[in-house]
Amino acid sequence: MAESTQSAPAVPTHGAEAHAAPGTTHEATGAEHESGGLPQFEFQHWGGQIAYLLVLFAILYVLVARVFTPRMRRVIDGRASTIAGAIDAARQVQAEAMEQSKAAAADLAEVRAKAQGVASDARAKAAAEAAERSGAEEVKLAAQLAQAETRIAAMRDSAMASVGTVASDTAMAIIDKLTGKSASAADMKAALAARGGAA
Repeated sequence: MAESTQSAPAVPTHGAEAHAAPGTTHEATGAEHESGGLPQFEFQHWGGQIAYLLVLFAILYVLVARVFTPRMRRVIDGRASTIAGAIDAARQVQAEAMEQSKAAAADLAEVRAKAQGVASDARAKAAAEAAERSGAEEVKLAAQLAQAETRIAAMRDSAMASVGTVASDTAMAIIDKLTGKSASAADMKAALAARGGAA
């Protein structure tokens, strides 16, 4: 009996284990299907997700703080300096234009003053020359008028002398015709003198 007990073969347990394993597998997959299949909503995965988020945030922060922000700042500063330089250049050009405009206005005023002075000098010179010419012409006219008056007086005197001679000759001819006697020149002169004294 002992030999039969010792020689009794052991019952293999592989079938039971094999049959038990599939049951547990089905139970595990059922549990997974019941959880929804989204590990990010399970509390046991939140620690790793938060760690990854912190790492990504730190990386993004370093990139933004060390790379993107300095570049943007350099670009913005460059644009600001360019705009400021352009504004300063425009103001300088405007100031130079104003100075040139003032200088041109001063030069124009000076030229106008000089032109007015030259014009007034020319008018004064022309007036002086005209007055001098007028005075010279008046002197010439006065001299010519005096000469003409002298000639007229001489011609008048000679004409009057001729009239007296002609009158005495005519009177002598009339007396000769009327009386038949010729009167002498001395008698005619005395008669004329007596008539002039009576008149």
